[in-house]
Amino acid sequence: MNKVVRFKKIMKIEYKLDIIPSTEKIIDLYNSSGINRPTSDKVRISKMYANSNLIATAWDKDKLVGIARSLTDFSYCCYLSDLAVRKEYQKDGIGKKLIALTKEKIGNQVMLLLLSAPAAMDYYPKVGFQKVGNGFIINRTK
Repeated sequence: MNKVVRFKKIMKIEYKLDIIPSTEKIIDLYNSSGINRPTSDKVRISKMYANSNLIATAWDKDKLVGIARSLTDFSYCCYLSDLAVRKEYQKDGIGKKLIALTKEKIGNQVMLLLLSAPAAMDYYPKVGFQKVGNGFIINRTK
């Protein structure tokens, strides 16, 4: 009788706040994660990070495996614009930890808000978000 043995990945993930990885590492992570971002436009990705003021990252040695990018006033509201984790690292709690680090940094007086991709709608309630119905959007045209 053959016995199937499954091994859980053994990894030591290091989390960092307020550093901006290279644009190339961010693009590689985005392409690996499945998040829909304009990764063919390096200048635009670079501007996205240059104009954000709260970044949490997850690293497996020197490999960027997760990122949370936010814009906040640190007193009332915070918009979590990007949450991305490499496909092979998903379901290991990295996204949840990046959200927790973001919440820790902004404090309990600040609302955390995000727009979800349709494929992630079931994920966010599992990590503490409530669905809201009182929002409006003017979509980008490019």
